[in-house]
Amino acid sequence: MAEYDLWHHGDREVGDGLVDLAVNVRLPAPPAWLRAELAAALNDLAAYPDVTAATEAVASRHSLPQSRVLVTSGAAEAFTLLATALRPSHAVVVHPQFTEPEAALRAAGHSVHRVLLSPDDGFRLRPVPEEADLVFVGNPTNPTSVLHPAADLLALRRPGRLVVVDEAFLDAVPGETESVAGQPGFAVLRSLTKTWGIAGLRAGYVLADESVVDSLRAVQPPWSVSSLAAVAVVACCRPPALEEAEKLAVTAEADREYLVSGLTALGVEVLGEPRGPFVLVRLPGADGVRDRLRKAGFAVRRGDTFPGLDTRYLRIAVRDRPTVDRFLTAWRAVS
Repeated sequence: MAEYDLWHHGDREVGDGLVDLAVNVRLPAPPAWLRAELAAALNDLAAYPDVTAATEAVASRHSLPQSRVLVTSGAAEAFTLLATALRPSHAVVVHPQFTEPEAALRAAGHSVHRVLLSPDDGFRLRPVPEEADLVFVGNPTNPTSVLHPAADLLALRRPGRLVVVDEAFLDAVPGETESVAGQPGFAVLRSLTKTWGIAGLRAGYVLADESVVDSLRAVQPPWSVSSLAAVAVVACCRPPALEEAEKLAVTAEADREYLVSGLTALGVEVLGEPRGPFVLVRLPGADGVRDRLRKAGFAVRRGDTFPGLDTRYLRIAVRDRPTVDRFLTAWRAVS
């Protein structure tokens, strides 16, 4: 099995003075209304965190009982909890995808079977081994930006199998189409950090069957979700925030199409049918282009740390049109 740096993430690409197209956080800072709520909660920091209200807010947002919700310190904590709480006999990670699930499984001592999707058919989801009892897949997938149909995900369900779907970027898809949140036999992971610019705060949650949530809660460290993260969860689950997220998703979709159009005009191969707030491109000498873009002041995400990809691939985050225009000008100059 090929070795990859599973702990490499986009933040390691960013540096002083670089325009960031490497990290998929969509806002440079939390919106004013969220900053105000967080500031108002500062006087309560002497008390230990309580996620009761946050759990209620998530349950209401997804029309699920509270027993099927676990608030976590970012979606990434959920991967560690799953790897710690569960004892799979055959764990599968569908790649290319976010590397944290495999890293967490391996750190917990589990063997991992990789199912590699192909760029030749747009990274279309394919069957996994029948004996798999734990399956991880992203939707839309980081870094491919592919949105798998819910029907294809539901086809993975089997008795005795838990399918974990990382929906960290699904709120960037207008209407949140193809979600499997609430489906039995699935654990859905959500993140609030990408849409609301709070990666440093760590706020996310899991939606799963009650038995799975109980197992995860049993191994979750006490007070792992901070008071401010709990406040953010409540605030971002309110109807006005959901309406704003939908508008941001529509804007991001238009900005993505603008980026894709510009890259295509430069002769760059954009893979698949992107639906997330980032795109995956393939080109000879991509590692050299990445280095030259850094010298020109732009950071993009290398692709060769994702299983199934190599040095020909780059992931590019969607930004506003003026930023994309400057980026495309730089790309034209260095390619």
